[in-house]
Amino acid sequence: MSSVKATQLRPGMVIQHEGQLFTVFSTDHRTPGNKRGSMQTRLKNLRNGIMIDYRFRAEEFVDRAILDEIEFEYLYHEGDEFHFMNTETYEQMQMTRDELGETVNYLIPNTVVKIEFFEDKPIGVDLPDTMDMKVVETEPTLQKATASAVMKPATLETGLVVNVPPFVNEGDRIRVDTSEARYVQRIE
Repeated sequence: MSSVKATQLRPGMVIQHEGQLFTVFSTDHRTPGNKRGSMQTRLKNLRNGIMIDYRFRAEEFVDRAILDEIEFEYLYHEGDEFHFMNTETYEQMQMTRDELGETVNYLIPNTVVKIEFFEDKPIGVDLPDTMDMKVVETEPTLQKATASAVMKPATLETGLVVNVPPFVNEGDRIRVDTSEARYVQRIE
């Protein structure tokens, strides 16, 4: 563990707070008038995926967690067990749906991901920024529909539901932003 001043927190950092590991989602340095400054943060618990808001005093020190990232290939899942293989040693391991949280919505077989380890225990999966996924169910395209602000829900191959433009059909492949679970573009 290394300590950093609260004003040095940046999105993406992993910190230890109240005995739990959190990733910093967003920060806002506030200095209201003649009062002391503070860092308003949005933190995501790495164990259960719950987001919390927390205000650190500007002069406070925060423990930064040092994580090991190892490249794994996602293989398959059986029930709530998700199986991964180390791309260098070919050792296999599994993680549960509870440990993975919302990342299970993006796991497609043969996807290479980085699994984060803290004190030799897997704590989470670092996904690529975008994933290409297949649309398995959506409403049919309306004739003469233009690319307006009207969106429709689409169910993807992993069960994730995102809003897509009206021209996206079943069987199309789309690119999805993994940080916000939103449609980016259709893949030809």
